[in-house]
Amino acid sequence: MELSSMAGFVPFTGGTLRIEGACEAPYAVSDPQSLQVEAAAGSSARLVLMHGAPLECEVRVRLAEGASLSVVQIFTGDAFVSFEATLAARSLCRLTTVQLAGSRAVCRAVLDGPEAECDLRGLFLAAGAEYAETAVRIDHMTSDCRSHSLVRGVAGGEARGMFRGLVHVAPGAQRTDARQQSHNILVSRTARIETQPQLEIYADDVQCSHGATVGQMDEEAIFYMRQRGLSESQARRLRLEGFVGSVLLDLPVGSLREPLLQAVSEKLERM
Repeated sequence: MELSSMAGFVPFTGGTLRIEGACEAPYAVSDPQSLQVEAAAGSSARLVLMHGAPLECEVRVRLAEGASLSVVQIFTGDAFVSFEATLAARSLCRLTTVQLAGSRAVCRAVLDGPEAECDLRGLFLAAGAEYAETAVRIDHMTSDCRSHSLVRGVAGGEARGMFRGLVHVAPGAQRTDARQQSHNILVSRTARIETQPQLEIYADDVQCSHGATVGQMDEEAIFYMRQRGLSESQARRLRLEGFVGSVLLDLPVGSLREPLLQAVSEKLERM
């Protein structure tokens, strides 16, 4: 999928993107090697990053008090991207990462002001001999902050997937609410997915949880769907589309939803 074929985006070539006020149209950047984003107090914007070239990329985001930024990262090539956001008081960062090819996505959020919030959703699909990795670190540095991360992975063939997650709650970061989940499906006996969720908590008044699953397709559900007239391949594809759909159906950039669902469906057909 190419951003050039989609209307309604504001192209940006890289460097430093400064956001003031409320920006209606989403910004779009293709294959940046370095990008700085500075969101002023009370501003709001959406940003789409396309990673199709085999490049290393650094994205650094700073949100001032009360700023809101939604970011969608789409990987269609073997890129290595490091994304880091620093959030001031009452700011919000929503990050959705979709890896449609072997790639590495490293994501970090530093919640550095009271009532800051980070919502991170990730999806990786690995086929053939691909390797896909998602690493997430959330640092709760002060009190009354919230974070939620959900990463889903699917691997087939001889592919390998990896999820590394860490929620760090600093001393004094009371009333932290942090949740981390990693759920994965293997569609072949030779595929492998490893998951390593971790919590580091140095405060005592917190609500923190993490969970991880790696498993095969639900054969009972497949059997149930086949009893209603679907072929085995149709039933498996629908189950997989439902599994990954929770990451894509609430995209902050609505015009990307259908192209991404189509790209995911085509990738699943090849797994």
